[in-house]
Amino acid sequence: MVAGAFTYDGGSVAPGETQNIRYSVSETYLGDPIRIPVTVVNGERDGPTAFLSAAAHGDELNGIEVVREVAHDWDHTDLRGTLVCMPVLNVPGFIAQERYLPIYDRDLNRSFPGDPDSTSAKRIANRVFRNFIEPCDVGLDFHTSTRGRTNMLHVRADMDDPAVARVGNAFASNVIIDGSGPSGSLRREASESGTPTITIEMGEAHRFQRALIDRALSGTLSVLAEFGLRDEAVVAWPGWRTVIDDDVEKTWLRADTGGLVEMHHDRGALVEADDRICTITNPFKQDSDVVRAPFTGLLVGILENPLVYPGNPLCHLVELDDPTRRALENQQAAGDRP
Repeated sequence: MVAGAFTYDGGSVAPGETQNIRYSVSETYLGDPIRIPVTVVNGERDGPTAFLSAAAHGDELNGIEVVREVAHDWDHTDLRGTLVCMPVLNVPGFIAQERYLPIYDRDLNRSFPGDPDSTSAKRIANRVFRNFIEPCDVGLDFHTSTRGRTNMLHVRADMDDPAVARVGNAFASNVIIDGSGPSGSLRREASESGTPTITIEMGEAHRFQRALIDRALSGTLSVLAEFGLRDEAVVAWPGWRTVIDDDVEKTWLRADTGGLVEMHHDRGALVEADDRICTITNPFKQDSDVVRAPFTGLLVGILENPLVYPGNPLCHLVELDDPTRRALENQQAAGDRP
């Protein structure tokens, strides 16, 4: 079947054509346009339309490189369908290197699907959503942890929705955290409007982390294979997988005292019940507070900034069943890091 044009307000991309677009979504205080970069790669052959987005939080950089490399470094000669690549959704936040929109400190990733007559954040979200999200058949939204923390690469997806679960499984991460996502988040609103979408969490803010970027590129290729956009690619299996839902024990461990933190394990580590996860001390290295694992599990996320107040999160610990634990131990024995 012959492919059709991809259309958006103000233009279209013909089959076999690639366009780099600077698309206006708002204006500055001076009336100058705020424009997001969008690359649309429209294959010569008919197929699904997939979007890749990053930097809805302006300081989350790993996903930017994933989206850029898919758009500009991959050979799309045999592409079936269309790729809509948006490496920087939150341009004002990106320029300021801040998580939120500097305009009233609003969270763009709580503003979808947007509203053309509402706040600045919802107006931006509406322009993005209507033109580049709704027309798509599948979506990948890349994030990192907030500043001061880091995550192992994992997927967040509503696994009760079969269409979303298909995307989540195809990305081939070891860990999937099950849930629909917060109201106003891109993945939840896109999925509910008919574009099954997952979030990929990877690493930390303010940097490129090459190993995580490469793993995310592999997961992206696996999704494109699952949905038939890339004939030559295969759907990957990560070796082991755990889906973290409400039936699985999980917790954020938080500091009970203020001080300086020494972490004893890295992200992705398997810790046994009662293992020391970290130690908190005061400036004189006195009055130590040892934080121990309440159960055997996987450290999905950990603290990077070693300074805490009481109540600050230290790590995200999730339980593993016995078969998954054995698979993880075998992987780590072979020198691979999840």
